[in-house]
Amino acid sequence: MTTTNGSPKYVDVAETLELQIREGKWEGGRMPSVRGIAEQHSVSVVTASRAIQILRDKGLIQTVQRSGCYRVAPPSADRWALVLRITPGPWQKATLGMSRLGFESLARREPMHLEPDAVPLALGMSEADVRAGVRAARANGVGGVFFLPSRYSDEEMRLDERFLAACRAESVPVVIMERNLRGTNRDLEYDLVAGDDLDGAARATRHLLDLGRRRVAVVVGSPTSSHNDRVAGYLHALHTAAQDASGRAAELKPVVLYQSHDLPTRDSYVRLADQVRKLRLDGVVCYQDYTAMGLIIELLARGTKVPDDVAVTGFDDLPIGNLFTIGITTYTYPSEGMAEQAVRLMRERMKDPARPPLKVVVPGRLIVRESSAGAAAPRTANGG
Repeated sequence: MTTTNGSPKYVDVAETLELQIREGKWEGGRMPSVRGIAEQHSVSVVTASRAIQILRDKGLIQTVQRSGCYRVAPPSADRWALVLRITPGPWQKATLGMSRLGFESLARREPMHLEPDAVPLALGMSEADVRAGVRAARANGVGGVFFLPSRYSDEEMRLDERFLAACRAESVPVVIMERNLRGTNRDLEYDLVAGDDLDGAARATRHLLDLGRRRVAVVVGSPTSSHNDRVAGYLHALHTAAQDASGRAAELKPVVLYQSHDLPTRDSYVRLADQVRKLRLDGVVCYQDYTAMGLIIELLARGTKVPDDVAVTGFDDLPIGNLFTIGITTYTYPSEGMAEQAVRLMRERMKDPARPPLKVVVPGRLIVRESSAGAAAPRTANGG
């Protein structure tokens, strides 16, 4: 089919769509479906598909599988660096994907450029090396950095401090994600967006107590604000339950366990399982789903039934938590809500560089699975 000017109809549709894109239509970033475009322009689905292919070839749109077509951010759009220092381990790739997911989803709705490798960091980099990397990112148009600091070691923490000092020296605003820098009682020097770790641990602990568990522990792994908040939520839930327990307060003794990073990962799970059995615990709130799964495997290997003998919960709703017969009860990581708040804080910081740093907490939700409630547990979200 051709138009009156002799060009194929799909070219005419593509030119119309391109003009709409350049005029800023589809502010949310997502375009109509192929069928929707066909209906709007009174053409076949095949013609609409060919028009979309022209736009894709020009780099004006991108197609996300099972999601639809989205405008590609124009050159003038905000350009942000993602510097995500994920703890090494078998969970690193899944956690990295989860941390990026919210920003990538937001970028499809509100076009922006994300630079995940804009400032590579590695142990051994000098202060001058780190500052040169930040300066280069700034020269390439990066207007701000969303930064997830390492929680792994004091050496990694010092690298984080060098990076933040370089950002400050180069006037690059930073919003910290998920946790403050490693260390006990550190002052908040930068805007911080975090999941509601206190609420998550409190909900998980109350869930176990409501199931009749009375010897419940929490497992953490680092001296960071996110893990401290999980301990605080756990202690708050125990304290509240003890006040309501009418004569059973003595049974609710707090137990805080630490997963050691000085041991190989498997050995750290072995040690946790041995501690759980030695202390005769019947419920455990783990700081992450991989830790929960590792603990479950070691308990089962020792003949301890999960959840009959020990109920276990995790955090973050990582893919591993829903892959096996014993799904992990978990508190979700609100990645998209955190990205939205982080971008909001970044823009406010750029307008008012002198305002005091803010911490914004984004709630998740508790998902109950078989690791705490047994085979009959429905795999659905529970606001608790």
